[in-house]
Amino acid sequence: MIEAFKRHWPEYLMEAAELGAFMISACVVTVILWHPASPVRQGIADPRLRRTLTGLAMGLTALGIIYSPWGKRSGAHFNPSVTLTFFRLGKIEPWDAFFYVVAQFAGAVAGVLFAATLLGGNIRHPAVSYAATVPGPDGARVAFAAELLISFGLMSVILVVSNTPSLALYTPLFAAVLVATYISLKAPLSGMSMNPARTFGSALLAGIWTAFWVYFTAPPLGMLLAAQLYVSVKGVRGVICAKLHHANDERCIFRCGYARMEGEGQHDR
Repeated sequence: MIEAFKRHWPEYLMEAAELGAFMISACVVTVILWHPASPVRQGIADPRLRRTLTGLAMGLTALGIIYSPWGKRSGAHFNPSVTLTFFRLGKIEPWDAFFYVVAQFAGAVAGVLFAATLLGGNIRHPAVSYAATVPGPDGARVAFAAELLISFGLMSVILVVSNTPSLALYTPLFAAVLVATYISLKAPLSGMSMNPARTFGSALLAGIWTAFWVYFTAPPLGMLLAAQLYVSVKGVRGVICAKLHHANDERCIFRCGYARMEGEGQHDR
């Protein structure tokens, strides 16, 4: 444990900062597009258009984080479900996985705290509620099914794209497009979390724990199911690395086979 922390603490802090940045963006965007006093909210009456704009903003946020120097180095998980899935796939050492998850939860809380300082009372308004994710009118069961489905879909795409030499470079784009699409279409069902730490950060400050079990179970379960399906088809060797962006000069702390994938891609050409 101590050795892992001494060697890889920068990556742990990067993971915390990445989810913190995502939470700040989520809170700011929610205030701008959903607070009744916001001029943007007053000018855009259609909630479907506001959801689409929310999705676009958060998709671009995710894309920026993945392409950032920190995202390129840490792998840009900023999600315990992603980290646990790659741990299950044998790409992450146990203590690295542990510290990643701890950092992600800490980063989510810190991000919402910073946003609360920045936005003041606006973040507490019921239309914003610290950007909390809660089930829609159809209830917790539908929210669970939605979170399970979108988490399964995201991890399936990440695994297929990131482990295909001709597509790996575009993994961040695929992930960002899915985040934007899911928020636009699925937010009314579950709030669109896919991330236990993201939900925890908002819930802790808002004091809203409605069907919290949904967001702690469905995302990791959906991603683990996607991993199991992928491994059953491609085998464990079909998973190259745990990074979402690997075409860079940043160090990799994972059990990485990226050099092998590049060699196979050159051979295929």
